[in-house]
Amino acid sequence: MAGLDPKHHQSGSSINKKARISKVGNRYLRQALYMPALSAARHDKHVNGYYRHLIENRGLKKIQAICAVMRKLLHAVHAMLKQQKPFDNTRFFDLSGTIA
Repeated sequence: MAGLDPKHHQSGSSINKKARISKVGNRYLRQALYMPALSAARHDKHVNGYYRHLIENRGLKKIQAICAVMRKLLHAVHAMLKQQKPFDNTRFFDLSGTIA
């Protein structure tokens, strides 16, 4: 519903483009998630670890990593509302294998 899901574009064997976000969903929801994702990527150590992992290990550009953080935040908000539990940032990204 938010349009943050990856959309693959492939046609036969000649056209095989990289996946992009679909942007089919609600643009206001994407706009509302952008600033919280930027802030969380800068100030929350678990979200920052996930953001750094995406850039350094997966080779994503910064805006692609922010979109991935937005998608993961959306999943976290959905889980919070469904299970009626507070936000647990330790479940966002495991920092045990990285240097803090």
